[in-house]
Amino acid sequence: MTKTNNFVFWVLHIVAWLIFVGLSVEAGGLLVNFFFSIFKPAVIPNLYQKLDLMQMYEASRPSFYAIYSFILILSILKAWLFYIVIMLMLKMDLTKPFTDFVSERILQISYYTLSIGLLSYMARQITKNIMHRGFVPEQVNQFWSDSQAFVLMGAIIYIIATIFKKGVDLQNEHDLTV
Repeated sequence: MTKTNNFVFWVLHIVAWLIFVGLSVEAGGLLVNFFFSIFKPAVIPNLYQKLDLMQMYEASRPSFYAIYSFILILSILKAWLFYIVIMLMLKMDLTKPFTDFVSERILQISYYTLSIGLLSYMARQITKNIMHRGFVPEQVNQFWSDSQAFVLMGAIIYIIATIFKKGVDLQNEHDLTV
């Protein structure tokens, strides 16, 4: 493996860590925001993203809990996705990448990516439905604006995982014959 490839791999590893930390902070901030929304709503303007859904909470608690559940689940899934990517990058041997571990992790990444996309799409549709009643502010759409991108990316990663699985099978077969 060349020095350039190794350097690019480590730069991508650092970028994955930065994204993971950012997504973890976002998920934690949203979780704190959720609890303060319920127990001490006066503090909300001082919190992360100032996500104030108190009008929705007062008008329709089921809508509030549904929207906030989608927000929290999606933010936690995105952080978990990058945790899996980091674990893959830590344990992957670039001299022999076709292993069962790598194949399973890539398949896992595709499932999580597809799940994020489908949940985002569901959340967007439910939000549109609730918006007709005037409960949902416009600022919540930022949490599921990229649903199509995640679905497409999940499908592409699934194809790559299938190719990788076939590569692992061929390599195992080759190792047995030698």
